[in-house]
Amino acid sequence: MSTAPNRRAVAVILLIPLMVTLALWAFAWPAARIAPRDLPVGVAGAAPAAEQLEQRFEQRDGAFEVHRYADEAAARAAIEDRVVYGAVVAAPQGPHLLTASAASPVVSQLLREAVTASAPEGTRVEVTDVVAAPPGDPRGSALGASVLPLALAGMAAGAVVTLMGLRGARGALTLLAASALVGLAATAVTHSWLGVVTGDWWTEAGVLALTVLAIGSAVAGLAALFGQGGIGLGALLMVLLGNSFSGVTSAPHLLPEPVGAIGQWLPPGAGGSLLRSVAFFDGSAAGGPLLTLSLWSALGLAAVLLARRTPKSDVAAPAATAEPAREPALTG
Repeated sequence: MSTAPNRRAVAVILLIPLMVTLALWAFAWPAARIAPRDLPVGVAGAAPAAEQLEQRFEQRDGAFEVHRYADEAAARAAIEDRVVYGAVVAAPQGPHLLTASAASPVVSQLLREAVTASAPEGTRVEVTDVVAAPPGDPRGSALGASVLPLALAGMAAGAVVTLMGLRGARGALTLLAASALVGLAATAVTHSWLGVVTGDWWTEAGVLALTVLAIGSAVAGLAALFGQGGIGLGALLMVLLGNSFSGVTSAPHLLPEPVGAIGQWLPPGAGGSLLRSVAFFDGSAAGGPLLTLSLWSALGLAAVLLARRTPKSDVAAPAATAEPAREPALTG
């Protein structure tokens, strides 16, 4: 009796707990370890009050990366340019906190609590949201939830192109067309209907399309290089790690190291950061995420274009069965 079915059953029994453990590690561990790690913040105002504020941030070793600014105007400009997440201005009446909930509502709340806790007792901390999150998504939850559908759309595009045997220019054009349509549909939902993003409509559509293209072309490219097993590798990188390490629901600087950095090297995290930049900050700090998405797209499409589909004529036909030689008929 063959033991192959038994071996497959044992493999499935062991593989499912392994996959669940990996998924819990990828999603639950970063969420359970959220804390500021070299979080860029600003301090503005005249000494010695500004120096005292800076010292309070530096007391939490490794938590904050403090940038000094001459005045409130410079601090506001740094927030709008996405250099820092927020800033504290040393004002005569007390500390004035500048935040940007559009960059991360979680960070804005964290800074509010940190500055309020460190202020002298009885001191009122004035808070100004310099770049506020849109009214349609004040907590950023809808924007964070949009990353997984984009990853799944890219996965589906790459997998379908692979399973249908589309290679070369046809496969690349299919990925480009599918990504463009997803970008238009996703922008219609997030911008026009839900009001989750509020920047230029066509720029947002381009960002969403490029994000899907980077994911889809990466999956199809991996499959072109490694066969259908590349689809599983793409799912691991783009959905499991890319989505959970993206930092879109919190911020990359709040995730454990090096998870935050890895997430920004993968298309879901880069796409989320680029979408925030074009939707709320007029494209500030868009260069890095744009380069990441472009590289993934270019490399994936190159693999698809260079891959060759084996033509049917090249498949070796089974050898024809030779008919047994017949003995000549006996003539009488």
